Amino acid sequence: MQKRSRSNEESEKQQSGFERKDLFRDTYVRYLGYANELGESFRALVPLNVVRLSYAVAISYVVADAAHKGNEARITNWPDPSLRNKKITHAVFDTVLWQGLASVAIPGFTINRLCAASAFLLRKTTSLPSGVRKWTTTFIGLGAIPIIITPIDRSVDYSMNNTIRKWYEIGPVETKVVHHSRDCDTPTEILMHDKPRQP
Repeated sequence: MQKRSRSNEESEKQQSGFERKDLFRDTYVRYLGYANELGESFRALVPLNVVRLSYAVAISYVVADAAHKGNEARITNWPDPSLRNKKITHAVFDTVLWQGLASVAIPGFTINRLCAASAFLLRKTTSLPSGVRKWTTTFIGLGAIPIIITPIDRSVDYSMNNTIRKWYEIGPVETKVVHHSRDCDTPTEILMHDKPRQP
């Protein structure tokens, strides 16, 4: 089989969107998905409506990313319109589910419970003033955010790959649209890097 030149490969990757920077994944916009974790961290210090607003920001990010991925699937050159519609549905559904779990539900619940447990322990085991306990709880929540991100992302990837993603196929081209996976060696990445399948 004739090998493709490096320039052709680069051109194909650019056309497929593989190397194009993703506004919702590869820029600071990504951090809007963690707004609710900030809200949960500050829950003890701010009005409840501020926490609710943080969830509204995070959910808006999820919806915007899903719309973006649906459009990426729409402009991809699929063989026929019916396949395009199917892939658009897959891209939107996969993004809403993945982001909803990895960016909103699981980390929000994790920070909420962590801060609640910290507040309880501080109240029961220390004589610190209320204000100090609240700020301590907030800092614990903020400090936990960068620690939980990667394990949650990878756990959601693993869970979806072994459950719901078996129902709808995410092929090589579609993988380049949704590209949720991080830097772990998965079948998805093998496809994204155009590695040959093992017999």
